[in-house]
Amino acid sequence: MIFLRFLQKLLFPYFWDDFWYLLKVVRYGFQLQMYRARGELVTVLDKFLRNAKKQPEKPFIIYEGAVYTYQDVDKRSSRVAHAFLNHSTLKKGDTVALLMSNEPDFIHVWFGLAKLGCVVAFLNSNIRSNSLLHCIHSCQPRALIVGADLLGTIEEILPNLPEDISIWGMKDSVPKGVISLKEKLTMASDKPVPRSRHVTANLKSPCLYIFTSGTTGLPKAAVITQLQALKGSAGLWAFGCVANDIIYITLPLYHSSGSLLGIGGCIELGATCVLKRKFSASQFWNDCKKYNVTVFQYIGELCRYLCKQPKREGEKDHQVRLAVGNGVRRDVWREFLERFGNIKMCELYGATEGNICFMNHTGKIGSVGRTNFIYKLFFPFDLIKYDFQKDEPIRNEQGWCSHVKKGEPGLLISRVNAKNPFFGYAGNKKHTEKKLLCDVFKKGDVYFNTGDIMFEDQNFLYFWDRVGDTFRWKGENVATTEVAEVIGKLDFIQETNVYGVTVPEYEGKAGMASVILKPNKPLDLEKAYEQVVTYLPAYACPRFLRIQEKMEMTGTFKLQKFQLVEEGFSPLKISDPLYFMDSLKKSYVPLTKELYDQIMNGEIKL
Repeated sequence: MIFLRFLQKLLFPYFWDDFWYLLKVVRYGFQLQMYRARGELVTVLDKFLRNAKKQPEKPFIIYEGAVYTYQDVDKRSSRVAHAFLNHSTLKKGDTVALLMSNEPDFIHVWFGLAKLGCVVAFLNSNIRSNSLLHCIHSCQPRALIVGADLLGTIEEILPNLPEDISIWGMKDSVPKGVISLKEKLTMASDKPVPRSRHVTANLKSPCLYIFTSGTTGLPKAAVITQLQALKGSAGLWAFGCVANDIIYITLPLYHSSGSLLGIGGCIELGATCVLKRKFSASQFWNDCKKYNVTVFQYIGELCRYLCKQPKREGEKDHQVRLAVGNGVRRDVWREFLERFGNIKMCELYGATEGNICFMNHTGKIGSVGRTNFIYKLFFPFDLIKYDFQKDEPIRNEQGWCSHVKKGEPGLLISRVNAKNPFFGYAGNKKHTEKKLLCDVFKKGDVYFNTGDIMFEDQNFLYFWDRVGDTFRWKGENVATTEVAEVIGKLDFIQETNVYGVTVPEYEGKAGMASVILKPNKPLDLEKAYEQVVTYLPAYACPRFLRIQEKMEMTGTFKLQKFQLVEEGFSPLKISDPLYFMDSLKKSYVPLTKELYDQIMNGEIKL
C-alpha cells in the first residue's frame, strides 16, 4: 500500500487534486441537469433570493464599515424594481445600461432590474465621451442608470444620446433631462416582486452585457447568458471557498471578475463580501485585518502593486488563505508568497465572452490552469500554429490548421458546439464572426478564437502572450510580457508597457518600451541598454524608449497599448522624451528629429 502511494505520487503527483476537482465539476453539472429535469431553471438571482430567505440577517456586503444583510439587499433591490414598475414602461427582456462605481447600489440596481427580467449592461465607469456613447449605442438600452458621482460624465454626452432612452440618476438633484431614481426609491415599496416577472424559460437567454476592456480598440458588449452567469458564480466554490469565508472584492463590478466570480461567487456560497470602491495597495492589508478577510480576488498587476509597497512589520499577520484571479507573473507570485505568507494562489483563465475556462486548482506557480484527457472530453480545445506576421492561424496546402508540439506556444482555440456555445457580442455581428474560426481541422467545424497564445507542459497550461500584443521582429516572435519583466527589474523603473511599432521597409515591428520612472530616481540610459542586451535575445531588445509620467489603464489593470502603437516613435508627434538604442555607444540616446529622419530614410539599420 505504501509502495502504491509512493508510485502514485511519483508518476501521478496531481491525481487526487484532479480527481476531486473533476468530481466537483461533474457534480455541479449534474445539479444543473437535475434542476432542468424538474423544470426548475434556477438563476443566480434565484439563489440570492433563497439565501435572503434562509439567512436574512447574515451580512452580504460590507462597504466602508456599513453592513448590508441579505435581507437588506433583497428589500433595497425590490424598491428599485417597484420604482421602475411605477414610473417607467420597462418590461421583461428590455436592456438597461448601468453606469456606476463600486458601491452597494450597483448590486441593488442590478438585482432590482433582474427581478423585472431586464438585461443589464454594465458600463465601464472609466470611459468618457465617444467611447461611452459607442458602448451605449451598441447595447441599445431602453434606460440608463447613473451613479451620483458619474452624472457629470453623462451630462457631457446628454445631447448625443438617443431620444428614446430615459436617464435615471442616483441623486436628489439631477441635471435637466435626468430623472431622480433616488427620489423615486424613497416612495417605492420593498415588497417581494413576483417571480413570474423574472422567471426564465431558457438558461441560454441573455441576462447581462459585459464589455471587453478594449485594449486594442473600442469595447465590445459580450453577451452573458443565465448559464454563463451560473458557471462564473461557481468559481470560488470550485477553488474550495465556503460559506464562512469573507471575500474581499476590490475589482470593478462592471467586469465579469468582480460581478460574476466575486458577487455571484458569494451568492453561490452564501458568504460575505467586503466591497471596496477602488483598489488601494496601501490600505489593502489593513482592510484584510480589519474585516477578517479570508479570500481576496486579484487580476492583472494587483499582486505586483502590493509587492511594490514599502515593507512593514507583521505582513504575514492576517487570515487570508486563498487568492483567486488571473494574470500574476511567476516572479511576482513567488515574491508575494515569500513576503505575505502561505496563501494559496488560485489562478484561472477565462475570457468574458469565451466558452472555455481553466483553473489551476493545484497552486502550481506560473500556470493558468490544469488540463487532462477527461477535461478535454467536456471542454475540447487545441493549441494551433500561428503566423504572427500575418496575424492569422497557419494553414497547410489543404487549408487545415495544425497542432503545435508539446511545450511550443500556440493559439488557444475552443470547440463551439451545443454543450459549449459562443454567444458573441451585442450589436455588430461582424465582431462575433471575427472571433470564430471555421473549417479548422475538418469541413464544418467551428472554434472560438481566444486571441491568447499559450503552451502546455505536463498537463499545465501557461499564458505566453496576447496575439495583439505579440509582435514579430527579425523573423522571431517577441513576447511583450517577457521584455516588460526584464526592464521592470531596473531599480529606476516604476512601470513598463512594451509593444511593437512599424518602421518603413522592415517586416514585422520593432520593439518599443514606454516606461514610468520611480520618484526621485534618474534615468540611466547605459544601464537600461546593458539590462536588455544581457537578459534578452537581440531580436527582443526594444529599439525605442518612451518616458511617460502616467499610463492609461483599463479597469482591470491592463495597460492600454492601442494609442501608443498608433503614435509610433515620431518626435514630431510625441512630446514625451524618446530614446533610440545605439549599439555603437552601448546606450540609449535621445531620438532627435535628425536621427528619426535617418531611421525613416533607411540610413540607420535597426
